[in-house]
Amino acid sequence: MTRVWKWNRPVTVREVLEDLQQERSIAYTTVMTVLDNLHQKGWVRREAEGRAYRYEAVSTRAAYSAALMNDAWSQSDNPAAALVAFFGMMSEEQRHALRDAMRIVQRPEEDPPDAETPAPPEASEEKGDEKPGEKSAGNAAGNAAENPAENPAGNAGEKPGGENPASDRDATGR
Repeated sequence: MTRVWKWNRPVTVREVLEDLQQERSIAYTTVMTVLDNLHQKGWVRREAEGRAYRYEAVSTRAAYSAALMNDAWSQSDNPAAALVAFFGMMSEEQRHALRDAMRIVQRPEEDPPDAETPAPPEASEEKGDEKPGEKSAGNAAGNAAENPAENPAGNAGEKPGGENPASDRDATGR
Protein backbone atom coordinates (compact mmCIF):
# COMPACT_ATOMS: atom_id res chain seq x y z
CA MET A 1 0.00 0.00 0.00
CA THR A 2 2.87 2.37 0.72
CA ARG A 3 3.94 2.29 -2.93
CA VAL A 4 0.40 2.77 -4.21
CA TRP A 5 -0.16 5.72 -1.84
CA LYS A 6 3.24 7.18 -2.69
CA TRP A 7 2.39 7.60 -6.37
CA ASN A 8 -1.23 8.58 -5.79
CA ARG A 9 -2.18 7.26 -9.23
CA PRO A 10 -3.03 3.90 -10.76
CA VAL A 11 0.10 1.68 -10.85
CA THR A 12 1.01 -1.62 -12.47
CA VAL A 13 2.59 -4.62 -10.80
CA ARG A 14 5.72 -3.95 -12.91
CA GLU A 15 6.03 -0.36 -11.57
CA VAL A 16 5.71 -1.49 -7.97
CA LEU A 17 8.14 -4.35 -8.60
CA GLU A 18 10.79 -2.08 -10.12
CA ASP A 19 10.46 0.37 -7.24
CA LEU A 20 10.75 -2.37 -4.61
CA GLN A 21 13.72 -3.97 -6.40
CA GLN A 22 15.73 -0.81 -5.77
CA GLU A 23 15.72 -1.82 -2.09
CA ARG A 24 15.58 -5.63 -2.17
CA SER A 25 15.16 -8.65 -4.36
CA ILE A 26 11.51 -9.58 -4.83
CA ALA A 27 9.61 -11.69 -7.36
CA TYR A 28 7.01 -10.35 -9.78
CA THR A 29 4.55 -13.01 -8.60
CA THR A 30 4.94 -11.88 -4.98
CA VAL A 31 3.99 -8.29 -5.86
CA MET A 32 1.15 -9.52 -8.07
CA THR A 33 -0.20 -11.73 -5.25
CA VAL A 34 -0.04 -8.91 -2.69
CA LEU A 35 -1.83 -6.46 -5.01
CA ASP A 36 -4.46 -9.11 -5.81
CA ASN A 37 -4.99 -9.71 -2.07
CA LEU A 38 -5.35 -5.97 -1.49
CA HIS A 39 -7.91 -5.87 -4.30
CA GLN A 40 -9.89 -8.76 -2.82
CA LYS A 41 -9.90 -7.02 0.59
CA GLY A 42 -11.19 -3.83 -1.03
CA TRP A 43 -8.16 -1.67 -0.32
CA VAL A 44 -7.39 -1.10 -4.01
CA ARG A 45 -9.49 -1.09 -7.16
CA ARG A 46 -8.10 -2.30 -10.44
CA GLU A 47 -8.75 -1.70 -14.09
CA ALA A 48 -7.59 -3.93 -16.92
CA GLU A 49 -5.00 -2.46 -19.25
CA GLY A 50 -4.08 -4.95 -21.93
CA ARG A 51 -3.00 -8.16 -20.20
CA ALA A 52 -2.21 -6.37 -16.93
CA TYR A 53 -4.08 -4.37 -14.31
CA ARG A 54 -3.60 -0.87 -12.98
CA TYR A 55 -4.21 -0.69 -9.23
CA GLU A 56 -5.39 2.41 -7.36
CA ALA A 57 -5.94 2.97 -3.63
CA VAL A 58 -9.57 3.10 -2.54
CA SER A 59 -8.79 5.50 0.31
CA THR A 60 -5.94 7.77 1.31
CA ARG A 61 -3.26 6.80 3.78
CA ALA A 62 -4.69 9.39 6.18
CA ALA A 63 -8.17 7.86 5.94
CA TYR A 64 -6.72 4.39 6.53
CA SER A 65 -4.80 5.64 9.59
CA ALA A 66 -7.95 7.31 10.90
CA ALA A 67 -9.89 4.06 10.47
CA LEU A 68 -7.23 2.15 12.40
CA MET A 69 -7.27 4.69 15.24
CA ASN A 70 -11.07 4.69 15.35
CA ASP A 71 -11.15 0.89 15.37
CA ALA A 72 -8.67 0.72 18.26
CA TRP A 73 -10.46 3.46 20.20
CA SER A 74 -13.92 1.95 19.73
CA GLN A 75 -12.72 -1.41 21.10
CA SER A 76 -11.65 0.13 24.41
CA ASP A 77 -13.79 -0.59 27.45
CA ASN A 78 -13.05 2.99 28.61
CA PRO A 79 -12.74 5.24 25.52
CA ALA A 80 -12.12 8.42 27.54
CA ALA A 81 -9.23 6.82 29.43
CA ALA A 82 -7.83 5.47 26.16
CA LEU A 83 -7.88 8.97 24.65
CA VAL A 84 -6.20 10.47 27.72
CA ALA A 85 -3.47 7.81 27.56
CA PHE A 86 -3.06 8.35 23.80
CA PHE A 87 -2.84 12.13 24.14
CA GLY A 88 -0.31 11.65 26.95
CA MET A 89 1.96 9.75 24.55
CA MET A 90 1.95 12.55 21.98
CA SER A 91 4.90 14.81 21.32
CA GLU A 92 4.40 18.57 21.46
CA GLU A 93 4.38 18.64 17.65
CA GLN A 94 1.64 15.99 17.56
CA ARG A 95 -0.43 17.94 20.11
CA HIS A 96 -0.17 21.04 17.91
CA ALA A 97 -1.34 18.96 14.93
CA LEU A 98 -4.24 17.68 17.07
CA ARG A 99 -5.24 21.24 18.02
CA ASP A 100 -5.16 22.25 14.34
CA ALA A 101 -7.28 19.23 13.42
CA MET A 102 -9.78 20.02 16.18
CA ARG A 103 -10.13 23.59 14.90
CA ILE A 104 -10.94 22.20 11.45
CA VAL A 105 -13.51 19.73 12.79
CA GLN A 106 -15.13 22.31 15.07
CA ARG A 107 -15.73 24.94 12.40
CA PRO A 108 -19.47 25.53 12.32
CA GLU A 109 -21.22 24.75 9.07
CA GLU A 110 -23.49 27.75 9.55
CA ASP A 111 -22.60 31.39 10.08
CA PRO A 112 -21.50 32.06 13.67
CA PRO A 113 -24.11 33.70 15.95
CA ASP A 114 -24.01 37.47 16.37
CA ALA A 115 -21.28 38.66 18.71
CA GLU A 116 -23.99 40.35 20.81
CA THR A 117 -25.71 37.03 21.52
CA PRO A 118 -24.20 35.54 24.68
CA ALA A 119 -23.40 31.85 24.81
CA PRO A 120 -25.80 29.75 26.87
CA PRO A 121 -24.62 29.46 30.50
CA GLU A 122 -24.49 25.65 30.38
CA ALA A 123 -21.87 25.78 27.62
CA SER A 124 -19.30 27.53 29.82
CA GLU A 125 -20.28 25.68 33.02
CA GLU A 126 -20.07 22.17 31.51
CA LYS A 127 -16.86 22.72 29.62
CA GLY A 128 -14.78 24.19 32.43
CA ASP A 129 -12.12 26.50 31.02
CA GLU A 130 -13.04 25.93 27.39
CA LYS A 131 -14.42 28.77 25.34
CA PRO A 132 -18.18 28.66 24.76
CA GLY A 133 -19.02 26.56 21.74
CA GLU A 134 -15.80 24.52 21.85
CA LYS A 135 -15.84 20.78 22.32
CA SER A 136 -13.29 18.82 24.26
CA ALA A 137 -11.12 16.42 22.27
CA GLY A 138 -13.03 13.45 23.66
CA ASN A 139 -16.42 14.95 22.85
CA ALA A 140 -15.37 15.94 19.35
CA ALA A 141 -14.03 12.49 18.64
CA GLY A 142 -17.17 10.88 20.02
CA ASN A 143 -19.45 13.24 18.14
CA ALA A 144 -17.60 12.70 14.88
CA ALA A 145 -18.10 8.97 15.28
CA GLU A 146 -21.80 9.44 16.05
CA ASN A 147 -22.50 12.22 13.56
CA PRO A 148 -20.91 11.71 10.14
CA ALA A 149 -21.90 15.25 9.15
CA GLU A 150 -19.33 16.52 11.66
CA ASN A 151 -16.63 14.22 10.31
CA PRO A 152 -15.06 15.92 7.28
CA ALA A 153 -13.41 12.67 6.18
CA GLY A 154 -16.80 10.98 6.01
CA ASN A 155 -16.43 7.33 6.87
CA ALA A 156 -12.68 7.46 6.56
CA GLY A 157 -11.23 4.26 5.32
CA GLU A 158 -14.53 2.53 4.73
CA LYS A 159 -15.04 0.52 1.62
CA PRO A 160 -18.18 0.94 -0.45
CA GLY A 161 -20.93 -1.01 1.24
CA GLY A 162 -19.89 0.15 4.72
CA GLU A 163 -17.13 -2.41 5.27
CA ASN A 164 -14.02 -1.16 7.03
CA PRO A 165 -10.65 -2.19 5.54
CA ALA A 166 -9.06 -1.97 8.98
CA SER A 167 -11.36 -4.70 10.24
CA ASP A 168 -10.56 -6.93 7.25
CA ARG A 169 -6.98 -7.47 8.42
CA ASP A 170 -5.84 -11.01 8.88
CA ALA A 171 -4.03 -12.27 11.99
CA THR A 172 -0.75 -10.74 10.77
CA GLY A 173 -2.30 -7.26 10.66
CA ARG A 174 -2.30 -7.13 6.86
